[in-house]
Amino acid sequence: MVSVALRTLRTRWVTFVGSFVALSLGVALLAVMGLALASSLDVPERQPERFAAAPVVVQGQNTLSVPTPIGDRTQKLAHPRPVPEETVAKLRRLGTVVADRSFAVRAAKGPGGLVGHPWSTAAFAPYEIDAGRAPRTADEVVVSGDWARPGEQVTTDRGTVAVVGTVASRGFEDAVFYTDARAAELSPKSTQLVVEADAAAVREAAGDQDLHVLTGTDRRLADADPDRDSEALTAMNAMFGTAGGVTAFVSVFVVASTFAFAVAQRRREFGLLRTAGATPGQIRRMVFAEALVVGVPASAAGCVLGAYGAPKLAAWVVDGGLAPSWFTIGDFTWPYHMAFWTGLLVALLGVIAAAWRAGRTGPTQALREASVDTKAMTWSRWLFGAGLLLTAAVTLGLALVTDPGELLHRKTYVSRPMLLITAIALLAPLLVSPLTRLIAWLPAQLPGAGGMLVRENAAAGIRRTAAIAAPVLVTVALAGSLLGATATLNEAKATETREQTAASFVVTPAGDAGFDAATVKKLKAVKDAVVSTTSSSAVYVLEEGVALIKSEARAAEAGPLAKTVHLPLAAGKVSDLDDDSIIVNEEWEKHTVGQSVDVWLGDGTKKSLRIAAVMTTGTGNNGAYVTPANAPGASVDRVDVALADGADPAAVTAALTKAGGHVLTKDQCVRASYPETNRTTRYGFMLVLGIALLYTGISLANTMVMATTDRVRDLAVLRLAGATQWQVLRLVAGEALMVVAVGGVLGLLVAGLNLAGMWSALGLLSVWSPVEMPWAELGATVGACAVLAVVFSVAPAWLAMRRQAVELAGMRE
Repeated sequence: MVSVALRTLRTRWVTFVGSFVALSLGVALLAVMGLALASSLDVPERQPERFAAAPVVVQGQNTLSVPTPIGDRTQKLAHPRPVPEETVAKLRRLGTVVADRSFAVRAAKGPGGLVGHPWSTAAFAPYEIDAGRAPRTADEVVVSGDWARPGEQVTTDRGTVAVVGTVASRGFEDAVFYTDARAAELSPKSTQLVVEADAAAVREAAGDQDLHVLTGTDRRLADADPDRDSEALTAMNAMFGTAGGVTAFVSVFVVASTFAFAVAQRRREFGLLRTAGATPGQIRRMVFAEALVVGVPASAAGCVLGAYGAPKLAAWVVDGGLAPSWFTIGDFTWPYHMAFWTGLLVALLGVIAAAWRAGRTGPTQALREASVDTKAMTWSRWLFGAGLLLTAAVTLGLALVTDPGELLHRKTYVSRPMLLITAIALLAPLLVSPLTRLIAWLPAQLPGAGGMLVRENAAAGIRRTAAIAAPVLVTVALAGSLLGATATLNEAKATETREQTAASFVVTPAGDAGFDAATVKKLKAVKDAVVSTTSSSAVYVLEEGVALIKSEARAAEAGPLAKTVHLPLAAGKVSDLDDDSIIVNEEWEKHTVGQSVDVWLGDGTKKSLRIAAVMTTGTGNNGAYVTPANAPGASVDRVDVALADGADPAAVTAALTKAGGHVLTKDQCVRASYPETNRTTRYGFMLVLGIALLYTGISLANTMVMATTDRVRDLAVLRLAGATQWQVLRLVAGEALMVVAVGGVLGLLVAGLNLAGMWSALGLLSVWSPVEMPWAELGATVGACAVLAVVFSVAPAWLAMRRQAVELAGMRE
């Protein structure tokens, strides 16, 4: 049967080219994702930046470590502690001690992300003056880079300063250096010191206190965000893992659909072989041999394409800021092996159902002339389709009953559509006929036979319609589910913000450091206003004895808080919040009013607090509330203002503006805080949907060429019956649009079901917001599929019809 398979490949090359292209592209994508993942796991050790020339760096306590039966659990503190004064005094006896400070600076004409430091720390990078001199007074600075020159006056959120010198940029920051005294005024708290002394002596002076003495490459831990590379690579791993999973799913789905369609086209051929004496086993072996012959070179070609595409992907993620600048594709071989053998396995798995069906072809199929699919739904499609649909329904129901919040996690709303896509695709032959008749009802009523022929051809060729609609179904379902899920979640979070904000105005600081004490005093003194000042902090709780959980917290006084915020309380009262209590949400292990819970505050202090009130879980951003006494080190970063009875809003606004900060109305605050999908998720979805659209687009083009080429005789008969070439081409285009419409409706059904599950979960979490369907993106996706379908169906039909109709009608299959 191998020789027969080879001859079949030579004769039906158009059919197998489609399978070859679909499989090779899938292998290429798997190779690209594998190479990217392998390269992201090989992380070079990061070197110190700001303290590359510093002898020793001493940090105060900046982590919380809690012993558990399974080992110590560690979390970063929200408010690191400074080095104790008595320890600083000991260190000064050993050598020079320089306090380090870092604070955000905003300059009207400067680059974004400016950061201020004391001038004494510049030597530890090292920075060297290349023009001008060092700062001497409070209004003098030295800047890095060439955005300002000596002699210029620069307006900043810290006041107008004179640039008296510049240093060459070192690439990792845009720095503004003040005098040490001025830096201490702008950022009073210092959590790390540079000590010019012997490291062993410094460690002895630190004793057994919870301090960090950093030397060598460990000095990188004193840099701003030292874990940014590993965090970026972790996020990138998740993105590539998601994209790889979607790629594998789409590959199997499309390749299986393509092979199944290719086999369905050859029923009469298999019938002839059966008439000639071939057994069902021989037919199946022949189909497997064809898949093997196509799969091996397709997988090899995919690996070559992957080697070319992986560096392009690496450059894209670096340019997009998702990966560090040093990220490149390494020299790995296992991703190629994984992609090659996966591709070959996909080809063989994709043809299993088709081979089984081919083996069941009877000899009488050779006598068949009608192309109507009489039994498109086999028992296996019924079994697996209904089983997957039932599985999707049961898992959704269990999630809604046990943990609705699980449905809001990215891993869940990325993976769940695949289950429904497969189920709907398997049951598609059952849905195709009524859908085509419904969609084509209006065109069929128009004068002429075109609309009726489109409807009947699509309804009669159920397998063909289902196979062509499959790529459209995948793309539309993924686009609707993923983009719709993020948009729905963002709208839900905005709804929460809108409902919880009771204040008439919200005042935010001009910089990133929060309000100073003098500004807070002025704001509280505004007439006819109820002012609630709040701070960002965190609390830590040990749950189930082994998990140290960090919970974001806001610090506020109970009285003003109750008048300016509508917390979504499930139990208790906001007014009961005091220095010995806490407001938690229902996600906490302990969430009963009156219970005591042991927590660690933002600076690591352990305290037992009584639960004063419990909030609903919501979208997961409700966090906790404590009083300012339980948020040591937290600065006020938000002021909510409610109007007293009879107050003049304009007068209050003017007074608040004069006191300091940006004054926003409630509506402006909601708009400003409207959540946006983070960059990694956005780029990840772009990658996933780009892969899906590219892959399914090529698959759609291949399948359309295969289907149109197989129907050349049908089109010739239409020409002989009196149809013009233009009418035939219009019919082909109409059928292509019909099939795309069917795929789009099925994809929309999948997306709708997924978003309905998310909406139900939000309702159970006490967040009632509308479902957001990405209509613009779905329209663009369906439009792109429609263009591809029309072009790649009309083009081969037009090329075929350049020959005489009589010649085409009599050609062999």
